[in-house]
Amino acid sequence: MEDDAGERSNFVIGLIENRAKEVGMAAFDLRSASLHLSQYIETSSSYQNTKTLLHFYDPMVIVVPPNKLAPEGMVGVSELVGRFYASVKKVVMARGCFDDTKGAMLIKNLAAREPSSLGLDTYYKQYYLCLASASAAIKWIEAEKGVIVTSHSLVVTFNGSFDHMNIDATSVQNLEIVEPLHSALLGTSNKKRSLFHMLKTTKTIGGTRLLRANLLQPLKDIETINTRLDCVDELMSNEQLFFGLSQVLRKFPRETDRVLCHFCFKPKKITNEVIGVDNAKKCQILISSIILLKTALDALPLLSKVLKDARCFLLANVYMSICENEKYAGIRKRIGEVIDEDVLHARVPFVARTQQCFAVKAGIDGLLDIARRSFCDTSEAIHNLANKYREEYKLPNLKLPFNNRQGFYFSIPHKDIQGKLPSKFIQVVKHGNNVHCSTLELASLNVRNKSAAAECYVRTEVCLEALVDAIREDISLFILLSEVLCLLDMIVNSFAHAISTKPFDRYIRPEFTDNGPLAIDAGRHPILESIYSDFVPNSIFISEASNMVIVMGPNMSGKSTYLQQVCLIVILAQIGCYVPAHFATIRAVDRIFTRMGSMDNLESNSSTFMTEMKESAFIMQNIAQRSLIVMDELGRATSSSDGLAIAWSCCEHLLSHNAYTIFATHMENLSELATIYPNVKILHFYVDIRNSRLDFKVFQLNDGPRHVAHYGLLLAEVAGLPSSVIETARSITTRITDKEVKRMEVNCQNYNQIKLAYHVAQRLNILKYSNQNEDSIRQALQLVKESYINGKL
Repeated sequence: MEDDAGERSNFVIGLIENRAKEVGMAAFDLRSASLHLSQYIETSSSYQNTKTLLHFYDPMVIVVPPNKLAPEGMVGVSELVGRFYASVKKVVMARGCFDDTKGAMLIKNLAAREPSSLGLDTYYKQYYLCLASASAAIKWIEAEKGVIVTSHSLVVTFNGSFDHMNIDATSVQNLEIVEPLHSALLGTSNKKRSLFHMLKTTKTIGGTRLLRANLLQPLKDIETINTRLDCVDELMSNEQLFFGLSQVLRKFPRETDRVLCHFCFKPKKITNEVIGVDNAKKCQILISSIILLKTALDALPLLSKVLKDARCFLLANVYMSICENEKYAGIRKRIGEVIDEDVLHARVPFVARTQQCFAVKAGIDGLLDIARRSFCDTSEAIHNLANKYREEYKLPNLKLPFNNRQGFYFSIPHKDIQGKLPSKFIQVVKHGNNVHCSTLELASLNVRNKSAAAECYVRTEVCLEALVDAIREDISLFILLSEVLCLLDMIVNSFAHAISTKPFDRYIRPEFTDNGPLAIDAGRHPILESIYSDFVPNSIFISEASNMVIVMGPNMSGKSTYLQQVCLIVILAQIGCYVPAHFATIRAVDRIFTRMGSMDNLESNSSTFMTEMKESAFIMQNIAQRSLIVMDELGRATSSSDGLAIAWSCCEHLLSHNAYTIFATHMENLSELATIYPNVKILHFYVDIRNSRLDFKVFQLNDGPRHVAHYGLLLAEVAGLPSSVIETARSITTRITDKEVKRMEVNCQNYNQIKLAYHVAQRLNILKYSNQNEDSIRQALQLVKESYINGKL
């Protein structure tokens, strides 16, 4: 469809809403000919769910209706796109183009799978908005691109986004999943600060895009995750399979996924006849796709050889569905009847042009053979002209480069030019140590050469018409092949490669439970550990009986890094990759919410505190039982009393849910929560005080609260505040602290029994999910009983 080998996804999105806060979205991927439909209730007045999906798809065009028709208190999707996505092309189409009935009919006709398997009848009655969006998106694509979508060629998914873990756009930014949060990091490349760029060792463009999609929307299905982990297990234990697959995947073209869309769209011939559009470019892209397809099919026997003895379900299934499928060999034979065996996919522009001109076997079309002769003659004349200039003007180092835009041109080193170039040379441009130029003779030959190539393309397309129709009949086979190659590329060249480059046993396989704890032993930050060799590992344990962890410690003690680390380990685990820890067991997370960082948001006219409150409100409104909530320093952007009150109240609200929460703060008063609520656990980052100065080199997490006396004053003293100011502040804070300590002692005595009971429940919950034998569990139960009697749990 588009001759674009870039990694950015070519999504066209249709977007519409109704007055009931429902939004319908249809995302059409021009690159892989797939359509993703989503309809949901927008729970946030700032359109957080919509922004999350738009961030995920990264569209190039967004199609919206003209008027707002927005619920009260909301700006409307049209205004939203104009305000927050100014760099994306916005297309306003009449509301009549958003026709859900037409959308349902289109999907029935275009979907590669049977409508019954898509559940279209049920979906049509319930989710009409996304069908309306699909109608508008497809209408724009066909009108703008001058094509017709081929029947039964689209991969259609319904509500696909919410079958995966949901990470909102703010959290994606806070966790540095795709892009680093800060512009610079001392001593390292900026791009290494994102999880995506750390894992981006994939070899195909489709594999890179699949990796990005998985990081933004990790899996929730434990069975699928374990299938991927089984595959990684086998790759790590079978070196021959790992290196064999890695080498074979290099044989497949990087653009394999792009090939598909050229067979999913038919050009509107009437458009070309009436408007007189130059068809040579489209013909060239089609020929290139056939060559790419031939290259991919040529590599299949090699893949079959490597996978023949694979044991894990995923690789064995690939072998059965791809390598054992005789239809691929049949199509390869059909291509071999028309396409020359020696034709290869090439990246060098002129080599690629020559391969495309000579793709079809000689003797099939007389006019094509004549056009080829003309192409060869002009190419030879151009090279003869270059030889002539080398001799005539004493330019032995004159070179003849080629690019698709300009054609052939001359490149002459500065050192070879004595004085000025002869007047024969035109369009002279300095380029580094060389001069790029042309002549009238070369320009004339370039025109003739390009015209001959264009004629070759057009005649070649005529020869390939029957072959292309045959390929379109089996488009589902190539969709499957493309998806398999992208998945293998991600697992082999990203996951397995990343693990294999680390020291032995640094990464381990995570375990998953339905309702068990989140337990990570000696976890490490996957990005920072590769930058700092002395990175300090830390652990976490959260269960239903102890579902909130409050992490305390002074500023700069490592709290924010720890929060980010836990989330990134969970994301890595749920995409099916090993994680940096000694041990990890995870309850599958359906949403990750983060409230981190503090800055004004000028776009929405929000102060730092207002931004904090909006993010917190979004979390409170959308929290679910299996959510993982990470909040960092909530309430510090307003007055100390109000900030503490809001932080305390938010904690109490979160405690009423079963979601796992990690709450980082340096407000020591919040540790009182543990004296009232037994399902709150307090941890602290150890900070050493030497000579009245804080030493932040430890970064070790420990149980319980730890009062670091006047750490704010110590930092203020280092910053250079006058000693008189420091002393006055110290006397004031001492009086306040004494009152709080007395109140906490009373609370501890009143709630000690409840706390013991909760700790018993927590231990029993752990034993419920343990893999130990019956005798070990009996011993553990006896130990719990004795500890409870002695009050030492």
